[in-house]
Order: sequence, then C-alpha cells, then structure tokens
Amino acid sequence: MSKSRVHVTPHKGGGWQVKVGGNQKASNITSTQKDAIGIGKDKAIDMKTELVIHGRDGKIRDAESYGKDPCPPKDTKH
Repeated sequence: MSKSRVHVTPHKGGGWQVKVGGNQKASNITSTQKDAIGIGKDKAIDMKTELVIHGRDGKIRDAESYGKDPCPPKDTKH
C-alpha cells in the first residue's frame, strides 16, 4: 500500500489549503502559502511521506520527501 502525499494547493475560497491525498476536505486552510507549507511539512514528517507544493496555477512547483528513501537525492535545496 502506498502512502498518501500531503498537498499544498490554492483554496477556492481564497488562501491556501493543506490536503492529504485521498481526502475530500482540506485538513487546514491558511491565508498564506508559507503558513500552509509549514503545516504541510509537519504533516508530511509525521506521516513519513512526500510534501507536494502547487503554485497558484495548480501545477506542481516543488516536492520534498520525508520518508525513508532508499536512493536519496544528492541535492541540498532544503
């Protein structure tokens, strides 16, 4: 069974939402993307899964894995 990812996406009512993949409703709604990313990162770390950050256009702009990656990337962006 694969683990659900945590997504940070624009919220239709304004602001940003944090949503765990597979859930219909957002677990958190914030006014800024920065706040949503912080909450999403904490959730992804707790769940040992991936955080996927979307831009205003809904397209994926970044992703970070917080699980046990057998082949971790060599980049040091975060």
